[in-house]
Amino acid sequence: MQFVLVICLVAAAIGSGLVAGIFFAFSTFIMTAFSRIPAEQGIAAMNSINVTIVRSPFMLLFVPVAILCMAISVLAFMNWRGGASATMLAGAALYLVASFLSTIVFNVPMNDALAKVGGNGPEAVQLWTSYLRDWTWWNHVRTIASLLASVAFVRALMLV
Repeated sequence: MQFVLVICLVAAAIGSGLVAGIFFAFSTFIMTAFSRIPAEQGIAAMNSINVTIVRSPFMLLFVPVAILCMAISVLAFMNWRGGASATMLAGAALYLVASFLSTIVFNVPMNDALAKVGGNGPEAVQLWTSYLRDWTWWNHVRTIASLLASVAFVRALMLV
């Protein structure tokens, strides 16, 4: 059981760290770059990314890390190890709630709304302006949560 737990924690630490890095890129330069181009071009670029990402290797990272977090939570409760288990649960909760679920609840609906808008009329520009602000804010949340989850999993490895 110890070997399985260590493998899960290592995979979750690496996976959530990689996810944090991808989100970090969006937060620090991709969305900023999109904000500097005309709304029509930014919308087209983001819509293209949103279609591409669901069929990309990113999904083979993003979803399995969430599954790992659920498994780590179960393992933490099955064999309670005090601070190690609490740290494992903190990492899992950070990733599952603030990264994975916030994506589903906040970012994906914004992506769906953006997919329905085209052109460069006032409605598109207004939606794009609010999308850039709101989507990026939630992306910051996902970035920080994924990074903190990775740190928690590394810390848990040091404690088990």
